Amino acid sequence: MASVEVSINGRFYRIACEDGQESRLIKLAAMVDEKVAGLVEQVGQVGDSRLLVMASLLIADEIEDLRLETNGGIAGGNSALPEAEVAAAIAGMAERIERIAATLERP
Repeated sequence: MASVEVSINGRFYRIACEDGQESRLIKLAAMVDEKVAGLVEQVGQVGDSRLLVMASLLIADEIEDLRLETNGGIAGGNSALPEAEVAAAIAGMAERIERIAATLERP
């Protein structure tokens, strides 16, 4: 198992990954860091946990938009999940991300 060190919002994190996935993980972390940097410009430094949750929700929103585009959208009747289920899933992800971020912030 490989690991890489990534930087998000000026903080460094060592993350484990499958062998050969190091460059992909670095690229994904750079995307998250870019979202966080955009949020910092808009709302300032409001804490790592909150910034990571907000960035995660923005990314989840983008993924959902892409999913809706490829599935014909909820209005088209081809969506795999009803809108309420999608909202609940995103809320659940946000809670999990907050718990993970809180463990990362512990000394």
